[in-house]
Amino acid sequence: MDDTKPDADDRDELDLDAEWMAPVDGDILELMRSDDVFTPDHISDEDICRAPDAAYRCRELAKYGLLNKLAVGMYDISDLGEQYLAGDVDPRELEADEL
Repeated sequence: MDDTKPDADDRDELDLDAEWMAPVDGDILELMRSDDVFTPDHISDEDICRAPDAAYRCRELAKYGLLNKLAVGMYDISDLGEQYLAGDVDPRELEADEL
């Protein structure tokens, strides 16, 4: 049995296993690692998804702890989000917090 951690390609499979996640969530989290990305408009500018969709996905990712909400419409990746990108967090095990 292989006990290695999933790489980025394997993470995409985990994305699909968490019913609350959308296919763009991994791309949003990767982009939010950047020091100059904080808003859904930045996500839209990178053609990941439209700003209204990005705003909704950011709220959902924050609800599950993968993003931190800094202010209305401003987000940053959380430690948990970093751990998810590293393959250390299974999104199926996360529970939503009401913001």
